[in-house]
Order: sequence, then C-alpha cells, then structure tokens
Amino acid sequence: MLVELGNDKGFEKLIKQHIIAIMSHLFAHDYNFGVLCRIDHVTFEPDLSDKLKSEFRPLTLFYLAGYTFESALIEEDVLEFEAGFGAENIGSRVRVPLLDIIQIIVHETPIFVNSTAKAKKSPAASKQETHEKEARENSFEALMSNPENQRFLKKK
Repeated sequence: MLVELGNDKGFEKLIKQHIIAIMSHLFAHDYNFGVLCRIDHVTFEPDLSDKLKSEFRPLTLFYLAGYTFESALIEEDVLEFEAGFGAENIGSRVRVPLLDIIQIIVHETPIFVNSTAKAKKSPAASKQETHEKEARENSFEALMSNPENQRFLKKK
C-alpha cells in the first residue's frame, strides 16, 4: 500500500506542495533547519572528490544556517544551497530533489516526515517484483497440476 501511495503522482504532488509550504514558511521567518535526505540522489556542483563523498552516510543531514541558509532556494523540484565540505571547506552547490527529503528538522525535532521517500519503486525493483510474482505463479501451477495436491486448497 505504501509503495503504491509513494508512486501515486497525485500524492507526490501533494507531498511536494507540503515540503515547499513548510520550507517557504521557514525561509520567510528566518528559521534555520535541517533536511535529512538520501545522499544517492543529491548532486554537487562542482562535484566533490570521491574521498569527500565517501564520508557521507546513505541518509545525510544537511543543516541550513548562516551562509548556507542565505544561499538556499527552491527551484522547480529541487532545494539548492551552497555549502563547504571537508577540512578545506570546499564550496559546492548542493541540489536535493524535494521528494527525496525524508525529514525537515528544526531544533533537533522533525517537523515533517515524508513517509513515501523510501517507498518509491525503482525500475529494477519493479522488474524483480514481477519476476518473483511469475515464479510464485509458476510454482503454484506446478503444485496444483498434481491432483493429489488439490487437498491443500481451502474449501469455502
């Protein structure tokens, strides 16, 4: 059910509108906040070194304060901001797709949770699910092809 909801375009639009409304309110009132997101969908311009990228966890929290907060904006389906990384404070423009934001956090408290962020199916997951369904159906057909196994069916 959650996967279907996560892949429902109408629900995605609703979640995106909610994220934009919350962040717009936070920007308008100068509230610093953090976004917890899946790092595999975040892009950096200029790109960061592999060494710096390896320091990120699969779920990464970016905290928007100071210059990072001042540079932040929402453009189309993406939250963009500038941040410095590593000991050398290497600057990069960070782009986070809105629908990949899992939480918006203020003062260590989540004020928004996107329960569908991890529920979206990738094309590979859909293909695997189809393969598994076909395997189950083939297995059931093989089992039922033997008349002796009819006794395993529930009688109504």
